[in-house]
Amino acid sequence: MKVTVDMDKCQHYGQCCFEAPDVFELDADGKLQYVADVAEERRADVESAADVCPMQAIVVE
Repeated sequence: MKVTVDMDKCQHYGQCCFEAPDVFELDADGKLQYVADVAEERRADVESAADVCPMQAIVVE
């Protein structure tokens, strides 16, 4: 599946990191980093991460 983050919307709160830490992380500067191509088996966790994003910046396709 494809994961994208609208970095214009993202405020780097990091809630998504708790739901899918192997997909989302905050770097040393506090900026969100993510894996764009994720195995389909991870869909539930990635969708949960998208759901908790307060800015709704994460798109899962």
